[in-house]
Amino acid sequence: WRGREGAPYSTLVPSDEVTINYRHGLPVITLMLPTRSERCQFTVKPVVTTVGAFLKDVQREDKGIERAEVFATDGSKVSDATLMEVLLMNDFKLVINNTAYSVSPPVKGKLSSEHATELEDIKSLVHRLFVALHLEDHQIRKERELLQKLDHLKGELLPLEQMKARIMDSADAKTSRLLWVGLALMSTQGGALAWLTWWVYSWDIMEPVTYFITYGSAMAFYAYFVLTKQDYIYPHAKDRQFLHYFYRKSKKQHFNVERYNKLKDDLAEAEESLRRLRQPLHLRLPIQEISDKD
Repeated sequence: WRGREGAPYSTLVPSDEVTINYRHGLPVITLMLPTRSERCQFTVKPVVTTVGAFLKDVQREDKGIERAEVFATDGSKVSDATLMEVLLMNDFKLVINNTAYSVSPPVKGKLSSEHATELEDIKSLVHRLFVALHLEDHQIRKERELLQKLDHLKGELLPLEQMKARIMDSADAKTSRLLWVGLALMSTQGGALAWLTWWVYSWDIMEPVTYFITYGSAMAFYAYFVLTKQDYIYPHAKDRQFLHYFYRKSKKQHFNVERYNKLKDDLAEAEESLRRLRQPLHLRLPIQEISDKD
């Protein structure tokens, strides 16, 4: 066996002196260091590591190595810029000082079937590492975005909240006045019936009158049910009248109820997203806490 420029090598070592095995999907080259007389393993990344980088790692491990080269089986020298992935596709000769090692990489087809599971594990590990390294920054950016959105929504809601408070106070006052007016009318009616019964007429005359008043009240309650599809229950009737005054006042004040409700829904959604974002169990990662802006 002759190397470059026909220079003979003193020793041609069998292939079992330099072995290539795959561990976790990466090739591990095991060889004997000449001056240290010990076996050393070199794990390479085939798609990024070049032949020159691998030889430099070997020389760096054993300072007594003066010459390290790689040759193809036909005797041609392999360029240092060649990727290890290309080199490991075929047999080659590894020359260290004056010793040539015959190397036979594992068959690619056999390799893919044997290490498919390990490659999948590597992909899963890389994915988990990516998540661990980048998810925290992503969560912090997302938190800042949500805080800015909350500030914007609160700024838009502030004047609407003030206007809504004034409209609600006005509607509540009108509803209360209506209730008091109803109580006053009922008291006046009771007093008038009592006066007509005991001082003006007798019960024989007033009994039909009270009957028709009661029947008329029943008709009014039934008409309420027909119009509203609800029973006449005092709290419900009060709330209905309050809403009537509220929407009428909102129209006069140009208060956009739909826009207000939309902003409130967006604010609640943003707050819920921020709450879930800050849950350590939901994140599965400790993230830096960002203080709320005043």
